Amino acid sequence: MKTQLMALGLTVGLAAGLAGPAAAQTKWNLPAAYAADNYHSENLAFFAKEIEKNTGGKLQVTVHPGASLFKAPEIKRAVATGQAQIGEVLISIHENEDPIFGVDTIPFLASSYADVKKLYNARKSAMSTKLDSQGLMLLYAVPWGPQGLYAKKDINTIDDLKGLKMRAYNVGTTRIAELAGAQAVTVQAAELPQALATGTVNAFMTSGSTGYDSKAWETMSHFYDCQAWIPNNVIFVNKAAFASLDKASQDGLLKSAAAAEERGWRVAQEKATWYLEQLKAKGMKVIPPSAALKAGLEKIGQQLTADWVAKAGPAGQAVIDAYRK
Repeated sequence: MKTQLMALGLTVGLAAGLAGPAAAQTKWNLPAAYAADNYHSENLAFFAKEIEKNTGGKLQVTVHPGASLFKAPEIKRAVATGQAQIGEVLISIHENEDPIFGVDTIPFLASSYADVKKLYNARKSAMSTKLDSQGLMLLYAVPWGPQGLYAKKDINTIDDLKGLKMRAYNVGTTRIAELAGAQAVTVQAAELPQALATGTVNAFMTSGSTGYDSKAWETMSHFYDCQAWIPNNVIFVNKAAFASLDKASQDGLLKSAAAAEERGWRVAQEKATWYLEQLKAKGMKVIPPSAALKAGLEKIGQQLTADWVAKAGPAGQAVIDAYRK
């Protein structure tokens, strides 16, 4: 009997030892809105691997690209309410919550990577504070490529956009369509291929990468490389979920985030030209905007900057002033 008890004790001990690491592992879900082979999603996949490595396997993050877990507009709320623990979103789609989220989509306010990084740093504190009030903690941001205009006909001036069904995905792009005399049609990236195929939209402004992911060449003939603005995707974590991690895991997550941000900014710049080359190879006309079209977009940009500052108040003006220093 004594031998049997010793054997049983040994078996239980071994089982507990084997169960220990598995029980100690925390598993998180990371919803994202873009295709698995988009560089944002690829960066997230690498980020997840780095998290596992830098936390010694204690934290495992599963990335869900292509709006497969939550649609783009739902991701932020899902993370804030704990339905997911960490997420990525094009932050400007939430400008209706706070103007600080949409400053990076004002045309020609910041249209180079150096300028948009400066703009990000100018608004980072205000954006972090807003996210914090919503139960979220800002981890990092990664830019898209410069935004250009897709169309299936020559667009020589702003007037040529009148009457077109123009895709919008946030407050800023809705206002651009309205000011250009086009009809704004809200379509998120995951639904853009279908919207193009069905003729729901026949003009839109976005990056080379989103055009590539959406196979824009199947319905569009022109891409005007306006380099109008460079929006940011923001990656955030549920504050309570972060607080539940031990200090070593928190440090490992933050280390991984810093590396992902640096990598994301580098890859975004490297791939911007590549995407335009692919559009050209698929038969699209990839050309700069005419002087008249650029002037028209810049005029809209001036109007949107004034509108944004009026809406954002002194806090918004402080961001613009800090950026323009």
